[in-house]
Amino acid sequence: MKRLALLLSLGEGPADRIVPPSGYTARLTTFTAAAMAFLAVFALALALASGRLADRWETALAQSATVRLSAPEDQLGTQTAAVLEVLRTTPGVTQARVIPPEEQRALLEPWFGPDLPVETLPLPQLVEVVGSGYDVDALRLRLRAEAPDAVYDDHTRWREPLVSAANRLRLLAAASVLLILGAVAAMITLAAAAALSANAQVIRVLRLVGARDAFIAQAFVRRFTLRAMGGAALGTGAGMLAMFLLPAADEAGGFLTGLGFQGWHWGWPLLIPLLAGGVGYAATRAAALRALRGLN
Repeated sequence: MKRLALLLSLGEGPADRIVPPSGYTARLTTFTAAAMAFLAVFALALALASGRLADRWETALAQSATVRLSAPEDQLGTQTAAVLEVLRTTPGVTQARVIPPEEQRALLEPWFGPDLPVETLPLPQLVEVVGSGYDVDALRLRLRAEAPDAVYDDHTRWREPLVSAANRLRLLAAASVLLILGAVAAMITLAAAAALSANAQVIRVLRLVGARDAFIAQAFVRRFTLRAMGGAALGTGAGMLAMFLLPAADEAGGFLTGLGFQGWHWGWPLLIPLLAGGVGYAATRAAALRALRGLN
């Protein structure tokens, strides 16, 4: 990194004029870096949003549970009262309430439609439990003693697949960022090789007057590194503007409206031009030295 910073801080030297300041290689490198940086911003936003989603789902489901009560009709009221009393006296439980039929209808509506006659169906009585830090095994034993037909469900079956899916989505987004950087490296390598091939005669003349390969390669490395960083900066700026214009996160919008940066996460995209510059430096240096060896 010190060598990269020193290289970029130097003014234009005689060797820099070996690389044409304009032409298709310059436009191609800048455009590719800008396009890939734009995509990298969205991939990074997806990775961060997936992480927030996984944390939110895990926290929400970990702090809530349900007691399902399938008792005979003549015992339902008594056992429901017993369940509420057990939950009320359990340290760590902050709230316990019976879920009314209207809410049960709303929960079943996506599958059975809005006209489901909940009152006529033999649905179990549900009690919502909110809290954390309580002894689940002890709570199950107390419920079994006070209400034999009560079943405690901590949503583990639902929580683990959701969190796992969100975490895999985050890994996929992170892998996409790495693939984008790889594509940038490949494109810059091709552009640098084309520029070297186009200037083969100039390079031979420079060698005849005593120029070393490191001196010649420096021109290509510096020029293409600056092109990669400049294009990536443009693409990053456009991507951040697009993310800023997305709808704000809300409950109704769900995951899609939360696809963006929040708080200090806005600083992460600023690393993309630096990464693009580092990739450009490494790719151009390797391509230049390999091509120069081939011109011997």
